Amino acid sequence: MGKALEGVRVLDMTHVQSGPSSTQILAWLGADVVKLETPGRGDITRGQLRDLPGVDSLYFTMLNANKRSITLNMKSEQGKEVFAKLVSSADVLVENFGPGVVDRFGFSWEKLHEINERLIYASIKGFGPGRYANFKAYEVIAQAMGGSMSTTGFEQGPPTATGAQIGDSGTGIHLVAAILAALYQRTGTGRGQRVQVAMQDAVLNLCRVKLRDQQRLAHGALGEYPNERFGDEVPRSGNASGGGQPGWAVRCAPGGPNDYIYVIVQPVGWAPLTELIGRPELAEDPDWATPEARLSKLDKVFAMVEEWTEQRTKWDVMELLNARNIPCGPILSTKELIEDETLAELGSVVEVPHPERGAFKTVGCPLKLSDSPVDVERSPLLGEHNDEVLGEIGYSAADVEQLRTAGVI
Repeated sequence: MGKALEGVRVLDMTHVQSGPSSTQILAWLGADVVKLETPGRGDITRGQLRDLPGVDSLYFTMLNANKRSITLNMKSEQGKEVFAKLVSSADVLVENFGPGVVDRFGFSWEKLHEINERLIYASIKGFGPGRYANFKAYEVIAQAMGGSMSTTGFEQGPPTATGAQIGDSGTGIHLVAAILAALYQRTGTGRGQRVQVAMQDAVLNLCRVKLRDQQRLAHGALGEYPNERFGDEVPRSGNASGGGQPGWAVRCAPGGPNDYIYVIVQPVGWAPLTELIGRPELAEDPDWATPEARLSKLDKVFAMVEEWTEQRTKWDVMELLNARNIPCGPILSTKELIEDETLAELGSVVEVPHPERGAFKTVGCPLKLSDSPVDVERSPLLGEHNDEVLGEIGYSAADVEQLRTAGVI
């Protein structure tokens, strides 16, 4: 069975997380992703946060599955010649360098378009043009400047970063959408185009409900928030759902750091919930029976629920609540996720062999296409595919050996 992006070649000049997360999805969807790395070192994450000496780190292996690796010295004239040939045969070039880096190599968008008018040149930057354009951006900086940190945490606490990498991998996913749109448009125009996503914009897009609430503040307090006081900006609201259906994380037995379950109280679920926790009289009590009546005392609602859940494990609570169609979700630790049998069966967590480090676990492709199944393959060793890829663009074995001797690859 074919792959959705079979026949699409991606020249991957990305590093660290935001770019590699994007090109890995393209590789999972069937594109031939050729990762271009610096000779001798490669992507800096190969050596970052190593758990085994002298072996590619999990940081690298979990972001570069299904790719091929070549090395190239872009500062040499021969290296630039090789790069131009690579560009001429590529459909997509992806990079996440700082502003102007590729231009300084001598390859502006105009030059790249001249080499290959069908090329889609896709970039991730920290910020769009303007005041912040040349600022450095990292994951938590993007969260800070995109609205996430100011609205994450508890009311009296400091701004808090989310564990989900919405600045890096979140931007990578946005770039995938932009690349696919450009590929689709090219089927009609025959022309490539410049594609760019800023990390700040991606985080902001993921925080749009907070901008919704910022504008609602002009008309009064936000009733679905548990906060007692409101100023002129959206407050941090702990574990409140932030939507029309109130929710909270309540403690469960035996009381460990992740022995919690998140429970949402829908109007239709109130009566079965009161029966389950041993307070059936509240189903008809006018002080509790309607969402409006409960809104001003949600803390008391979830305190009652917690009195019940504290006597049971989160897994028992999950079964009892789901049997009554009450939305809930146990707080799953990273250990529980990586060992979850259901996620393994679904391919959401997969085990991948590696010639140097042995088998390791990683995430599977979250995009499920019925006609384009994904087999997660290991990340490439540094320069593993030099001979193979250069041979495909016309270099003989002798040519490749000369490039190697000259330090070009």
